[in-house]
Amino acid sequence: MTRRHTTTLLTCCTALVLGLGATACGGDSVGAGGGDQALSGQTITVAGVWSGSEQENFQKVLDAFSEKTGAKTQFVSTGDNVSTVVGSKIEGGNAPDVVMVPQVGVLQQFAKKGWLRPLSKTTEKSVTANYAPVWKKYGSVDGSLYGLYFKAAHKSTVWYSPDALSQAGVKPPKTYEEMLEAGHTVSDSGLAAFTVAGQDGWTLTDWFENIYLSQSGPDMYDSLATHRLKWTDASVVKALTTLGKLFKDKQLISGGQKEALNTDFPGSVEKVFGPEPTAGMVYEGDFVAGVAKDQFGRKIGEDANFFPFPAVDGGPAPVVSGGDAAVVLKDGKNAKAGMQFLEYLATPEAAEVWAKAGGFLSPNRKLDLAAYGDDVSRATAKSLVDAGDSVRFDMSDQAPAAFGGTKGVGEWKLLQDFLRDPSDPKDIAGKLESAAAKAYRG
Repeated sequence: MTRRHTTTLLTCCTALVLGLGATACGGDSVGAGGGDQALSGQTITVAGVWSGSEQENFQKVLDAFSEKTGAKTQFVSTGDNVSTVVGSKIEGGNAPDVVMVPQVGVLQQFAKKGWLRPLSKTTEKSVTANYAPVWKKYGSVDGSLYGLYFKAAHKSTVWYSPDALSQAGVKPPKTYEEMLEAGHTVSDSGLAAFTVAGQDGWTLTDWFENIYLSQSGPDMYDSLATHRLKWTDASVVKALTTLGKLFKDKQLISGGQKEALNTDFPGSVEKVFGPEPTAGMVYEGDFVAGVAKDQFGRKIGEDANFFPFPAVDGGPAPVVSGGDAAVVLKDGKNAKAGMQFLEYLATPEAAEVWAKAGGFLSPNRKLDLAAYGDDVSRATAKSLVDAGDSVRFDMSDQAPAAFGGTKGVGEWKLLQDFLRDPSDPKDIAGKLESAAAKAYRG
């Protein structure tokens, strides 16, 4: 399950099952302005993890491209295991033209296998002009640009019930220590401060990454993400110690560590925004808003709001992101038209289509924030864009899947062990290093 930076996990199981392997061809067009219809009669196949409402909203982007160029489009939902599905389609001679890749590690894997075409000069020029350099870095392998980050996630947002904080008499904090202090005040008022989705190990990696980025800075974050820095480094132990202060404080976590380990991500959102709340705050990405709104009827900005993940130990407030990068496969039957589709995706015009539909953030600096449908979406998008080159991609998504992306092993499992018993950060750091060393050796 690779998830995490998209809202794939937020759609109901039925929608996901129905989406697997399903295709959706262009329907009613969404206005994208004029166009020369230069691709009339051609069909472009696009594969991605999306299903449910995400697939429906991306279809609006495809339809807008069709209206502009005359091309027909076909979307293929791969489910979460993009690498396996795309690999089998290439081997079977049925490769899609474009793939929306949800992880840096998978993009690098595809490039190193020789599956990808470098993006056109037109697309590269747009990326250089419209995106912070860090997004070009994450889309490049060995100096060539292969991936265009069209959809992003903001994973440095702490979501809260305004009523809960108001009743406790606290305001959104600016530092990590202030956040823990505010949590104790919320706890004293009758609700637990936080709910933690410890059943899903990926949420724990996100907690760690925000703390580490703020404490140690982008350069050390990059070194740890690529395993140039060992997990036994003192900076890792320090971040784990900081995280452990939260994990072992029974006043702060709803139901304590045992309940946290039995709470999945949707359940953690329910404990704050559901009909019987047990906590005032939940940390996760901007996609929390979708669960609070769609599953529990909360009005975003009124019944549910966020504050930025606060600065730790005097460092800058972190901005951790994720995203879906569009790539063009060499073996696609219409790769040339696929390349033109990426030229379109690089424009603010394409991003505006999904921004208006909701459930979307764009790293494209040229997209007018007015395109977003509500103030909270505008605030998260502005925070992401304003962070510029200091944005860092989800660390576990950059790691080999055996370490950073597999249930029951590696980082997910070890951080669950740490949540269960946070008394020895140095010991967990050593186990993380052993698992990382094995995974990075391949």
